[in-house]
Amino acid sequence: MLDRRDMYGVFVPVITPFLQSEELDLESYRRYLGGLIQHDIQGLVINGTTGEAPTVAWEEVVQLVQATKQLIGEKKQQQMPVIIGTGTNDTVSTVRRTESAAEIGADAVLVVVPYYSKPSQEGIIKHFQKVTEVGVPVIVYEIPSRTGVRLTMETARRIMNMNGVVGLKDSSDSFALLSELNRHGAGPVLCGDDINYYAKLKQGAAGGILASANVNTQAFNDVYRLVQWGDDLSAKQFFDQQIPLIRKLFQESNPAPLKWILARKGIIATDQLRLPMTQVSKGLEDELEQLLPLLSVN
Repeated sequence: MLDRRDMYGVFVPVITPFLQSEELDLESYRRYLGGLIQHDIQGLVINGTTGEAPTVAWEEVVQLVQATKQLIGEKKQQQMPVIIGTGTNDTVSTVRRTESAAEIGADAVLVVVPYYSKPSQEGIIKHFQKVTEVGVPVIVYEIPSRTGVRLTMETARRIMNMNGVVGLKDSSDSFALLSELNRHGAGPVLCGDDINYYAKLKQGAAGGILASANVNTQAFNDVYRLVQWGDDLSAKQFFDQQIPLIRKLFQESNPAPLKWILARKGIIATDQLRLPMTQVSKGLEDELEQLLPLLSVN
């Protein structure tokens, strides 16, 4: 299982490939994953936003984890951690999913701040207390643009000081949380808003959980390493080269643009999503087509 010392570098949230019938496409998943794990990434995140968690049944999550573990074993990548998204806006459901994740071999779980119902700060704290009691390492996921509620600095510090919480994925639209947690030594914090990856590394982020790193994976690794080596000029140059990609990947709802690229590159069979998510617009298709020669996938 992961601990705070393991929270560094690039973690990649994986997609969930579907057939045109919207059934799980495990053949495409194995092909896609087989290329991804050849890179020197720090771990995989299954059943996150990029994996279309709201429309994936837990039984399908189990199948994805089993396929992942099997492929990691076949490729002799035994040290590749598997993080499973278990967060919901219901504490009981989140605890049950976290218990199930432990049973199927999760190295950690990614738990989003409860969304939609806008709980109080005290309710959020109690939510995470219950989840940590399961005994699986917890990575807190702060993404106020999707949850409708923002952690206060005090709440974030209290949660990060809980036994069993090993890190925080910061997808907020500011640098305040990262700065405050670092000031109090309450990290590690992983960047979750891809466009700010370089800037947050410079401000003390330990790495990133980056959907964009499904494409040009090595470049995102290089940015991290160059920052660690103190070569900020080269790191910024590498990152600036990825900005057009990042902007296109989030121009429409993630993971639709990413799935289009992977399908167009022949990595997955289709770019099918499950409603209410839909495939990219024709206009974005044309824009992504222009980027394709610059993109490296697996």
